[in-house]
Amino acid sequence: MTAAAAPDARTVGTDHHRVVIIGAGFAGIGLAIRLQAEGIDDVVILEKEDDLGGTWYVNTYPGCQCDVPSLLYSLSTEPNTEWTRTFAPQPEIEEYLRTVAERTNVKRLIRFSTEVTGAHWDEATRRWRVTTTGGEVTADLCVMATGFLSTPSSPSIPGLDHFAGTVFHSARWDHDHDLSGERVAVVGTGASAIQFVPQIASRVAHLTVFQRTPPWVMPRPDRAFTPRERWLFRHSALAMRISRARIYWTRELMVVMFAKQPRLARYASAGARRHLEEQVADADLRARLTPDYLLGCKRVLLSNDYYPALSLPHVDLVTDPIREVTGHAVVTGDGTEHPVDTIILGTGFSVTEPPIARHVYGADGRSLAEHWAGSPSAYLGTTLAGFPNLFVMVGPNTGLGHSSMVFMMESQYNYVVDALKTMAARSIDSFSVDPDAVEAFVAEIQAKLARSVWNSGCSSWYLDGTGRNTTLWPDFTWRYRQRTRHFDAEHYSLTRSS
Repeated sequence: MTAAAAPDARTVGTDHHRVVIIGAGFAGIGLAIRLQAEGIDDVVILEKEDDLGGTWYVNTYPGCQCDVPSLLYSLSTEPNTEWTRTFAPQPEIEEYLRTVAERTNVKRLIRFSTEVTGAHWDEATRRWRVTTTGGEVTADLCVMATGFLSTPSSPSIPGLDHFAGTVFHSARWDHDHDLSGERVAVVGTGASAIQFVPQIASRVAHLTVFQRTPPWVMPRPDRAFTPRERWLFRHSALAMRISRARIYWTRELMVVMFAKQPRLARYASAGARRHLEEQVADADLRARLTPDYLLGCKRVLLSNDYYPALSLPHVDLVTDPIREVTGHAVVTGDGTEHPVDTIILGTGFSVTEPPIARHVYGADGRSLAEHWAGSPSAYLGTTLAGFPNLFVMVGPNTGLGHSSMVFMMESQYNYVVDALKTMAARSIDSFSVDPDAVEAFVAEIQAKLARSVWNSGCSSWYLDGTGRNTTLWPDFTWRYRQRTRHFDAEHYSLTRSS
């Protein structure tokens, strides 16, 4: 439907842009590159850190590495022929993003050390007013590209604030703190912990790993690319595309088990059990490391050295819940005190309650966090009822448990670009997705998730506070690509220019 024209209050400030992007990680940089390729250059990227990279800038813990094969974890328009390994380590991914941003000349669009403190939709001017630590920016279109693996989630443990030693989160690794000879506690056994635990185990005097739920761990098929392979990638774009396509379609087959036929997970878990049995000789330790839920219900982790690290004589795995932290120890529910000098939190990220949601205000003056009320939802995972001209990159139910998030991001780029083209072609100032469209999309996704392995009964970070899975896309990624190829204006209320 078409709303009436707005009053003549559409004044343009001195710092106005066609598009403002919040976040200079993979999603933000990739979108800016795509917009530039489409001739849309009036773009500004606001980044709170002092450098680009997002997740791959803030996560610098020892052993940080991607769980998606390198050849697939890159922009399709910017293939990287210089990956050294089949699974890229964090420094290489960060350098890739920096190189791409400089080569495409989008780095000039980034304002570093500029934190967004508020974003308000101004109905009178039909623009976004974004307040930052560096002043106010207005824009016709606002894109939240803040991601969900950069804001640490810290547990509420009684006494933690009064611990006399050192405490830090894995996503804020204290590289100046020497762990050599220390008694170290690691809280959490998720994707980050299983990467850094083996790296620090040989340096510390004693390591205590506090596990709430054991993860399924599969072998990581990681190796160095051979000189011949790297030569071939440099000299043959076709070879790169074929290798990337092979990885993509192999990964897509995993959707059958995760989302279509979860009973197959029982057969797939045999490989994980064999991996555990081969690497852990102690029967008691092996029992404590064996999950009691279907493989895939929680994130499947990849590691070749985590289990051996836990088997070292100076490493303890504690499965009793933590009761409190005292000045020099972690105390578990049975009253046992575990003396430690340093506590490292490997407790993940704020996924279903992103902090940026508290600072973005829609047409009714309420924040996105208030609208979501702890259970995020969005049409196609990217537009929100009551928030005109706003896109969310990697929004609710666009996460993946099997493939590369870059593919999902690039699908959303298509949608954003076509929206801008539609606005220009139809002389549209603003668009707002219809609530019915959001409701129908959410119902569809939740129905599919109900049959998936991710909703098979375990507790995971995929689930929000209400128990809904608001994180994952429960289907093939090529189907998401199909649905976002064009901006479907029929599901939006449109406001035309006067």
